[in-house]
Amino acid sequence: MPNKRLEGRVAWVSGGASGMGEAVAELFAAEGACVVVADIQQERGQLLAARISANGGSAHFSYCDVTQDIQVRASIDDAASRFGGLEILVNCAGVVHVGPLHEYTETNWDALMSVNLKPIFFSLKHALPHFRLSRRSYIVNIGSVGSFVGQGLTPAYIASKHAVLGLSRSIALDYAAYGLRCNCICPGITDTPMLRYHLSTTADPAANLAARLRRVPMGVAMYPRDIARAALFLSCEDSSGITGTSLVVDGGYIAAAEWDTAAPTQFMKDPL
Repeated sequence: MPNKRLEGRVAWVSGGASGMGEAVAELFAAEGACVVVADIQQERGQLLAARISANGGSAHFSYCDVTQDIQVRASIDDAASRFGGLEILVNCAGVVHVGPLHEYTETNWDALMSVNLKPIFFSLKHALPHFRLSRRSYIVNIGSVGSFVGQGLTPAYIASKHAVLGLSRSIALDYAAYGLRCNCICPGITDTPMLRYHLSTTADPAANLAARLRRVPMGVAMYPRDIARAALFLSCEDSSGITGTSLVVDGGYIAAAEWDTAAPTQFMKDPL
């Protein structure tokens, strides 16, 4: 049997109870990591940790409001204490607000930035003392194709995701001396609760999604497991030498300025 790529590692996953974070937690545990699922969704998080444990993995749910510095510190310190160290952070927590900028309130703006951006700052600050005890450590931040381009009616979300990519680059530069590599995954259209919420704000969610997918050369939405696989690659030495960059997982969405997938693709006919 091949060695598990994260055997003996400890990973802290924010937003880990659902969507991309859930897929990351399950895959990392399957690859041998002890996983701490940090989220405010207590029931979902506890069920996920129990499911991972039932499948032979090691997981713990940690109730954590990632917008609160003291809670992030407590969660990270508990993870390191519980499992004997900490080497990996995956920042998956995120929200979206739909509407034109002039209709935002200050509360709307601050709430989105607090979830999408501030936890990266908090988690790095409190994980660093634990990271420094290891020869290698890893941070993976979840950006978006919106880290590169704009999108209608989501100005604060787009601003936050541009910032996530920039902050990831800065962390990579400033902490390389400690053996830390930091990278950013930029997903395209991905079937998550956030996407479903965004679609629900449109007049015809199914038609809206179909129109979006026609602009994807592969013709399909990504799944959380696709993002989890990318996070695994960036959280082990398979990606040795890669830091301060982005990995776009979007089915080709931003590869071209114009595109219309007119016929079924093999990815549509034969999903893996």
